[in-house]
Amino acid sequence: MKKYAIIVAGGSGQRMQSAVPKQFLLLQGKPVLYHTLAAFYKADASTEIILVLPVDQFAYWETLIIGLPPIPHRLVAGGNSRFQSSQQAIQTLSEDGMVAIHDGVRPLIEPALITTSFLEASEKGNAVLAVASKDSVRFYSADKKRFEHLNRDSIRLIQTPQIFSVKDLKEAFMQEYSDDFTDDARVVEALGIQINLVEGSYENIKITTPEDLLLAEVLMK
Repeated sequence: MKKYAIIVAGGSGQRMQSAVPKQFLLLQGKPVLYHTLAAFYKADASTEIILVLPVDQFAYWETLIIGLPPIPHRLVAGGNSRFQSSQQAIQTLSEDGMVAIHDGVRPLIEPALITTSFLEASEKGNAVLAVASKDSVRFYSADKKRFEHLNRDSIRLIQTPQIFSVKDLKEAFMQEYSDDFTDDARVVEALGIQINLVEGSYENIKITTPEDLLLAEVLMK
């Protein structure tokens, strides 16, 4: 089975209070994004890794990885939105197989979890990582104009990677963009395809704020 990994990294440093985009910040002396690529390479070195970046960041990325152990990957220019960035990478896929789409700023994804997720996707058609909510959850009811309680046992927090077949992704991303497309799984689900949730990891954090970077340092130690 051919495996692809599309790593999407188009974030800025705004919420990190940094002039450097968060995917390029150093984590244990290496760029956050390098750790992410390394996890997929360790899981299966035959996986074709596709890194999606704004085209004006290509040269900077190449300078950041000078001197680091090489991880084979190719660059694809991102679009103006997450949807467009995923779409442009998917259009470059030349063979059938399974595709993991992953946030570039989730560097703590375990290689073993990547492996089991690919297996789950090959058996059930897709695999989307998720974890149960540890906190109480409320939603805003527009009718009642107040926040209503939700049973947290029925809530799952969605993570990446999200793994689908090349066929389903190519068909899904031919759809017109919708504001309802909050992640890649929602795009595929819009075709009427059932999404298969698999157990993720609470350590698979998304680095968005300075506190997240500190937590990632602790977890990696």
